[in-house]
Amino acid sequence: MSAAAPTFPYRTEPGRLFPVGATPDGNGVNFSLYSDGATGIELLLFATHTDPQPAQVIALDPVVNRTFHFWHVYIAGLQAGAHYAYRVDGPAGSDDLHQTGHRFNRNKVLVDPYARGLTDRLWDRGAACGPNDNVATALRGTVVDLGGYDWEGDQPLNRPMTETVIYELHVGGFTKSPSSGVENPGTYAGVIEKIPYLQQLGITAVELMPVFAFDMKEEIRTGPDGTSLRNYWGYSPINLMSPHHWYCVAAEEAAHVREFRDMVKALHRAGIEVILDVVFNHTSEGNENGPAINFRGLDNSTFYHLEASDRQYYSNYSGCGNTLNCNHPIVGSMLEDCLDFWRTQMHVDGFRFDEGSILSRGQGGAPMAFPPVPWSIELSETLADTKIIAEAWDAGGLYQVGHFPGLRWAEWNGRYRDDIRRFVRGDPGLVGSVAARIAGSADIYQSVHKLPTNSVNFVTCHDGFTLNDLVSYNSKHNEGNGEGNRDGVNDNDSWNCGAEGATEDPAVEALRRRQVKNLAAILMLSQGVPMILGGDEIRRTQHGNNNAYCQDNPVGWFDWTLVESSAETLRFFREMIAFRKRHPVLHHARFLTGNGINERGLPEVSWHGCELGRPGWSDPSSSVLAFTLGGANDGTDIHVMLNMHWEDLEFQIPAIGGRRSWFRAVDTSLAQPDDIAAPGNEVVITTAGTYRVNARSVVALISRQ
Repeated sequence: MSAAAPTFPYRTEPGRLFPVGATPDGNGVNFSLYSDGATGIELLLFATHTDPQPAQVIALDPVVNRTFHFWHVYIAGLQAGAHYAYRVDGPAGSDDLHQTGHRFNRNKVLVDPYARGLTDRLWDRGAACGPNDNVATALRGTVVDLGGYDWEGDQPLNRPMTETVIYELHVGGFTKSPSSGVENPGTYAGVIEKIPYLQQLGITAVELMPVFAFDMKEEIRTGPDGTSLRNYWGYSPINLMSPHHWYCVAAEEAAHVREFRDMVKALHRAGIEVILDVVFNHTSEGNENGPAINFRGLDNSTFYHLEASDRQYYSNYSGCGNTLNCNHPIVGSMLEDCLDFWRTQMHVDGFRFDEGSILSRGQGGAPMAFPPVPWSIELSETLADTKIIAEAWDAGGLYQVGHFPGLRWAEWNGRYRDDIRRFVRGDPGLVGSVAARIAGSADIYQSVHKLPTNSVNFVTCHDGFTLNDLVSYNSKHNEGNGEGNRDGVNDNDSWNCGAEGATEDPAVEALRRRQVKNLAAILMLSQGVPMILGGDEIRRTQHGNNNAYCQDNPVGWFDWTLVESSAETLRFFREMIAFRKRHPVLHHARFLTGNGINERGLPEVSWHGCELGRPGWSDPSSSVLAFTLGGANDGTDIHVMLNMHWEDLEFQIPAIGGRRSWFRAVDTSLAQPDDIAAPGNEVVITTAGTYRVNARSVVALISRQ
């Protein structure tokens, strides 16, 4: 709700240090802000979010309005919907900067890190960088009342990881294209309109690229065509506890929290969990030349890793200019408050931590044996049923896949991505590695007492080629980013199938379509937790751009016309997801063993090549693999054959007992609907003990009476 017409000046009281942030209680608002080194703080109240000057300035008395590290004041009569900011004064000399890292500057107006909403109508990033006063162009926090929302009984869904299929999407880009046909493109409300599509696809969770408020006005550079390139992905937060305002329909009306909650509630009604991609490794304030937004001006030396030799410079383990000092007690407490807020107040189901290894770094930047923040998250009772997923590396060279601190943390399995890409491309000598990936990466996780569900398996994600581009380009084509094609990774393990980029050659196009199906099939046939990049199911292309972080245009948007033109691929994804859900042998909670023969004579898992029992682990020329998953005595067995060779090959298939036969459920070399059969329409195998697997294809058989 919008605030009633404000009445200035408001009466003040000393206030209290907890809770941190701006907390309305119906009779007024309590403000609390951390700053250890500040000598003076002013709270600025604005009549509207577009007023260049505050209507009331409240100077906080360090004797009356400070308790330990926190400055606080209560404003009687102020209501939710009010707009506010801070000025913070403190040591600002050259010695303070070089020796302590202090960057206090009362000319810079700062936004509250705990604000639950903010507006940027007047925001000028450049003015926040220079020495002059920027009150007329600063961000404004919004007082938000977290109560009064009707959740209608909604709660986080708590779906087991074994049953999870993740779909990574960009909230803005998902519906921003005119082809989406939604009423409010590029918003939380737009996502709600597309929920039926997600339900039909069959995914169980959306992993939302950053929805913490970020600076959409940040102009990165000018593109080759003269257009302004801006921060699109959102991996540069300005506030950790406010839903991104540009995804709101009515941000100025303090609707940030309500609109996000509406989306979560609607997704939960559809049986879809919400996982947030959180950025705790750095902020939008950047390096020593960046703007003063909040942390820099509040207590720079607390919130950031600084270089020991000269503390005016930031340690850059994130690759983005600065690094949050996550394991400082104050920062760690703020991060935990942030997660608790999104879990308890916003009902999200999980978090994926961008460059999560930074959470392991201590005061000097070195990795800690027992970093407090990851372990606090792991052991938090509030987050006990929450999915926690780490990108287990950072830009400073720390790589922790398989040994991220804690046992409950799932990890983006980069080794899965690399091995499966190379295998499907046709690289030989990968049979052992590919078997390990398909089996849940026991070689990475089992010896450290982790489970298959610790592995989030993916072939593509936002960072890199789309699935279509992975099979359409040998090289990246990032010229549109304005960096001379220097950005983005150079080694993509991709193969263009015979032509670079778009082609009208039907043979090349048919092979690409098959390769997309191969990658999708292997992903869904693997133990662990599968993740799909949104749009891969309809072969969305970025025209070879493998780093579309600044492409807020059709390159980075979901093209809804492809739903019809790529209907065959979309159907394959839908049916493959459904196939995985129907067969528990594809998502075990524990690692597979060769023990426990079922009544049909099949162990839990057995490995083969073209010949049964001969997988060719040490064959440097092999690009084929087969495996059999024995179901429970009353369940279904699955036999899978992977032929990434350029020629058709004859594969032996195991004998099946118990009055059962093998039926073909999947063959990616066939056109629809034979590429994947609907339940009950599988084709019985009549050949005696063999199946001819066409070149570069995946076949899956199921046992049935």
